[in-house]
Amino acid sequence: MQTLAPRSGPAEAEGPVRPRRPPVEVAHARGLSYRAGLERMEQAVDRAKAGGIETLLLFEHPPVLTLGRAADRGHVLAAPELLEGLGIEVVATGRGGDVTYHGPGQLVGYPVLSLSPDRRDVYRYVRDLEEVLLRTLSDFGIGGARVARRTGIWVRRAGAGPERKIAAIGVRISRWVSSHGFALNLDPDLAHFNWIVPCGIADAGVTSMREQLGQAPAWPAVERSVVRHLAEVFEREIAA
Repeated sequence: MQTLAPRSGPAEAEGPVRPRRPPVEVAHARGLSYRAGLERMEQAVDRAKAGGIETLLLFEHPPVLTLGRAADRGHVLAAPELLEGLGIEVVATGRGGDVTYHGPGQLVGYPVLSLSPDRRDVYRYVRDLEEVLLRTLSDFGIGGARVARRTGIWVRRAGAGPERKIAAIGVRISRWVSSHGFALNLDPDLAHFNWIVPCGIADAGVTSMREQLGQAPAWPAVERSVVRHLAEVFEREIAA
């Protein structure tokens, strides 16, 4: 048997080296139309793909229904006449997932991050977003949970009964830059979710932080928690 002499010099690093990145910029807007939010997201994506800064967009939208790439339009339950009368658009998007509702009282986050070279794993990216949301809910005393074969964050009922979703996730990754993201229910009108089969899941309900806590949390406090935990989980610095 041949004996190999130990290698001299410094050891080679194992796996991809985590790059040094500029701090992530955070932008906030409430009452911003969904289409205007998408436009700002796409601008951030183009910047990140060109090697520029990463961005976390935190928006609140007027009521809108959005369709993922795999959406079943039969999961929009409200009659077109009702939606038209209320001025509610149904917008096709490039994210994954099915039908989602966005509206007042819901924090919609669009992390636009470069996942190269050390985080090029779609499954890990979704699990990391879930971890950010789990930690955020924990800050407010809410025990969120993952559910097997279902993305997003759920709250389990005591005893029998289906889980209820408190945060939805639907993402797009192009050239290893992320877009779209998550929707966390702070204090939305839960009756509006009756317009759809949320995320195409008919055997589960929807809940909110207000429903769990008995009162709505302060919006700025939830935003700060999300930003802090995204920095922790994704090992990023946040721009001042």
